[in-house]
Amino acid sequence: MHSSERGSRSFGALLRFHRERADFSQEALAGRIGFSKSQVAMVERGERQPRGKFVPYADEVLGAQGALVVVAEKEFKASGLRQWTEDFLVEEQKAAALHTYQSHLIPGLLQTEAYARAVCYCNCYPTLDDDEIEKRVAARLERQQLFHRRPPPNVSYVLEQSTLTRPLGGPPVLKEQLHHILDVGRLRHVEIQVMPHDRQAHAGLAGPMILLETAERRQLAYVEGHRGGYFVSEHPDLGDMFGKYGILRAQALDPAESATLIEQVAQGL
Repeated sequence: MHSSERGSRSFGALLRFHRERADFSQEALAGRIGFSKSQVAMVERGERQPRGKFVPYADEVLGAQGALVVVAEKEFKASGLRQWTEDFLVEEQKAAALHTYQSHLIPGLLQTEAYARAVCYCNCYPTLDDDEIEKRVAARLERQQLFHRRPPPNVSYVLEQSTLTRPLGGPPVLKEQLHHILDVGRLRHVEIQVMPHDRQAHAGLAGPMILLETAERRQLAYVEGHRGGYFVSEHPDLGDMFGKYGILRAQALDPAESATLIEQVAQGL
């Protein structure tokens, strides 16, 4: 019942009760557990989930005798996601604009349930157990509520043509996935473009990237690899990534041409 962004008012109220009983200010508690005052405040208001060692440290410092740990385990069900992914998803769900370039597979926000499950099955080292796979698939599908958020975010994608032809899950799964991309692309706040195989000039050879704009129009970039993900928030690197993405959009097929290509690929399956 809790997304990666939302916290819990029940847990927040319990945290505040134990903090005030122990005669700690938010600032004092933050200093003792190694988090910022704003993080403590957001957790207490139910605006954000506690992260990392927040709960066990707070439980120990406030003398809650395990109460905070028990309630946190109940309220914040494990999503099966790594911490760096959770940090990104917090920003993703609040973004006013989201721009993605992907070269290997269909991005998570566009994935169908069957395609998402096939992607998880391909994660063969270490092998994921069935429960872990289902947690990841469920979390991925829940993220897609972003498309129907009000006010709607501005969303764009540049997808390599190879992402449309790699048959993860088999041809029927891929065909369903391609039709789903077409459906999402019909939303008026979403634009999907394809980078064709034969394009000689290419600004994205350094690899996939995700660019975000917050509600305050602050820009962020996010890059994920095998060992973790990281944000880029400082210039000139941030400006360079936004510049590259702009060139990628100019080099790719326009949305109408891209939709025609996607339809052709789906018809061939």
